[in-house]
Amino acid sequence: MAQAIIKDTKLKLYFEIGMNEKGEPVYQTKTYSNIKKESTPDKLAEVAQVLGGLCEHPLLGVEKLDNFDIVM
Repeated sequence: MAQAIIKDTKLKLYFEIGMNEKGEPVYQTKTYSNIKKESTPDKLAEVAQVLGGLCEHPLLGVEKLDNFDIVM
């Protein structure tokens, strides 16, 4: 039976940085690597709020990105 073994975890923050010439929102992301694999969603949300508060643009969303090795 195959197993999924987590390799690494990243935290991705989404910001709205302005509007383009058509009046549509423009987005930017910032990705943080080396996140502890055992980090809880509550802790990640707390960190994202703190980091978002330090930025000039409003924080729109947060993603946790896990990469896995599949072992057969």
